[in-house]
Amino acid sequence: MIYSMTAFSRVQSQGQWGSLVCEMRSINHRYLEVGIHVPEMFRVLEMPMRELIRQHIKRGKIECVMRYQTSPEAEHSGLEVNTLLVKQLCDASEKIAGFLRDAGPVSPVDILRFPGVIETREADIKTLQDEIFHVLNLALKDLIAARAREGEELKHLFLQRMDLIQQQLSKVRERLPQVMQEQQDKMLKRFADVKLELDSGRLEQEMVIFAQKIDVAEEIDRTDTHVSEVRRVLKQGGLAGRRLDFLLQELNREANTLGSKSVDPVLTHAAVEMKVLIEQVREQVQNIE
Repeated sequence: MIYSMTAFSRVQSQGQWGSLVCEMRSINHRYLEVGIHVPEMFRVLEMPMRELIRQHIKRGKIECVMRYQTSPEAEHSGLEVNTLLVKQLCDASEKIAGFLRDAGPVSPVDILRFPGVIETREADIKTLQDEIFHVLNLALKDLIAARAREGEELKHLFLQRMDLIQQQLSKVRERLPQVMQEQQDKMLKRFADVKLELDSGRLEQEMVIFAQKIDVAEEIDRTDTHVSEVRRVLKQGGLAGRRLDFLLQELNREANTLGSKSVDPVLTHAAVEMKVLIEQVREQVQNIE
């Protein structure tokens, strides 16, 4: 299976404790980079969440956002007074007042300002932990499925382009004998125009030099080999992005050589078409895991 690095998923879960929403975005990246954004109360789970993602995704920039909202019932009972602390503060205030001549009364507002007197009741992290990882697993599963769907589409595109490249190679193979014959006819005509006799040895020598100049058999064979390897990598699947990128660089090098050796419009056109097809694949390979 070929996986794209571009995808998005969103999963929401609700219960008596409130609502959880997990959104995951994935874009192309040279390596694996995972960003976790969670409420402060979930910070303790950030590393386990990151590790879970790393177990399933090997390349790409992943952004995971977890949002939590308490239920209305929890919000209505969200504030609590720490009565034990308040009692201790009152006792301490009376002791201190005994040492003062003109001690004023202690205002309840003054006590409320003391840190820890008012407590915010938050959901127990242990209660939510299982649900958090359940939602994360679902979002991760959806993200991987989306990456797989796009990867399959890209695979079909790559295979189509490989077919078209081989069609251009076939044109080059078919055209080369004609180029040789046309060059021989041109040489014979040139000498006939100036009424000079060209001996067979000289003609053979000139044709050998010309054949060496336009010999692209090695480039054709290497291009065929690279195309076959691209097909094999696509069939094998897995982490294929970097291998495909390397193979396309090699294909582009062969297409450049074909173009530089060309002395015929048909061959030049075939080399240009190959370069266009290779570039189309190279742009999309950047999105492959």
